[in-house]
Amino acid sequence: EAIQIGAEADIPIVLTHHKVIGKPMWGSSDKSLALIDSARAVGIDVMADQYPYPASYTGIGILIPSWARAGGNGKFIQRVQDPILRDSIHKQIVFNILNDRGGDDLDRIQFARVRWDTTLQGKTLKYWCEREGLEPNLKNGADMIIRAQVNGGCTCIFHAMHVDDVANIMQHPHTAIATDGRLTKLGENFVHPRNYGTFPRVLGQYVREEKVLELHEAIRKMTSLPAYRMGLKDRGILKVGNKADIVIFDQNEIGEVGTFLEPHAYPKGIDYVIVNGKPAFDKGTFN
Repeated sequence: EAIQIGAEADIPIVLTHHKVIGKPMWGSSDKSLALIDSARAVGIDVMADQYPYPASYTGIGILIPSWARAGGNGKFIQRVQDPILRDSIHKQIVFNILNDRGGDDLDRIQFARVRWDTTLQGKTLKYWCEREGLEPNLKNGADMIIRAQVNGGCTCIFHAMHVDDVANIMQHPHTAIATDGRLTKLGENFVHPRNYGTFPRVLGQYVREEKVLELHEAIRKMTSLPAYRMGLKDRGILKVGNKADIVIFDQNEIGEVGTFLEPHAYPKGIDYVIVNGKPAFDKGTFN
């Protein structure tokens, strides 16, 4: 659909944070990447970006059919009080646990920011069921998802991708690296580790350890490729006249430190960050 829109409107396309979600779809990255290749072969300007993790981060409402959430949470609460509508909502949630973000496993749904019960942060849907004395099965999992949404919703980390698809997408020459994250205050709330570790993770795990990418190719995917797509002609490449945006790192040390259970951690192996020619980070000190 995105490729068709780009072709008919004659505009560049970015398939942003491209991934393969849901256990039945694992392995399908070959097909999606082939679509990019075939489109580019006929002159359509399409590329992708990716965050290098097998888990996504979004609201728990992603498991609930959109029609059930239409009109806000008040309307949702009304609908789940109707036995017929609740049954339809419940069945769709079960389907999504099996086939979509649920990853066919209640242990793959990890709570992140939960305002109404912070003790759940970092724990899984399976844990919550067991804590409430419930069998961690699809029926009870769907019931608890409804309960969570009635309480006001929450964010979750969904471990519903396969590492082979992550690596396959990363290797495509027209995939840029992006975080899909946000600026985060150290220690505040429960977040996805990508907020801290995206680029060091690529350079440490996927370049140095697993050799999915060569170092120069990984750097291109983080710098000149996204700058080109954004039309930033004076950034992304080190040359006279460009903005001096420079990261100085130790390629033997750089890596992610945070985890899905303890995400708040700065990466290792970065000595200096220079933005517009001015030091922003100097051996552990922010300027």
